[in-house]
Amino acid sequence: MLVRTWNLFHGNTLPPRRRAFLREMVELVTHDRPDVVCLQEVPVWAIEHLERWSGMRSFAATARPPLLRSASLGRRLADLHHGLLRSAFTGEADAILVSDDHEVDDVRSEVVGERPLRRIAHGLRLDGGTYVVNFHIDADPAELARVAAFAASWPQVIVAGDANIASASLDGYSAALPGSIDQILYRGLEGGAPTAWPLERRTRDGRLLSDHAPVEVELG
Repeated sequence: MLVRTWNLFHGNTLPPRRRAFLREMVELVTHDRPDVVCLQEVPVWAIEHLERWSGMRSFAATARPPLLRSASLGRRLADLHHGLLRSAFTGEADAILVSDDHEVDDVRSEVVGERPLRRIAHGLRLDGGTYVVNFHIDADPAELARVAAFAASWPQVIVAGDANIASASLDGYSAALPGSIDQILYRGLEGGAPTAWPLERRTRDGRLLSDHAPVEVELG
């Protein structure tokens, strides 16, 4: 089973430009049909497009709603200059994309932090067994502990996302990717070590997509 995680940086490049490349990012990270992709920093307006762009089923949760309560208006404002405005008007969501090869149930989410930003963990169960948790937190060990508690009742767990803590790890889980703030940790499963994409793999037409690299792992 191939699992990936990517903080999409709201579709921005590094350095940010006026235009965003969100659709290109989603198509890139799903083009070879992984089993599961966890996404962070998804503009709320994009939730309805994820299945069409990816060819996978999408399960999203909103961490922060659009500032003006309108996802479409937030998108129009952000389109003025994505590099400057980012999520100021669009709100922010996280999403788990799942291949049609897997059954999904027990989809739920939980708030794990409120300051300085509202942060959530959300998850779903694959094929009646493995629970997948997607998260995006501040650099706060207490929030990471709440993510672990959210997943604690499941014997087989994959925890993937952006910890904003380098080499973040959890007791009883697989080893962290050294030096990375983006992690895929797992428990009760067989698998290899997570790896980050090299720069050239996320570069298109001279543009470096996102300020994060996708991280992936193969699980048996």
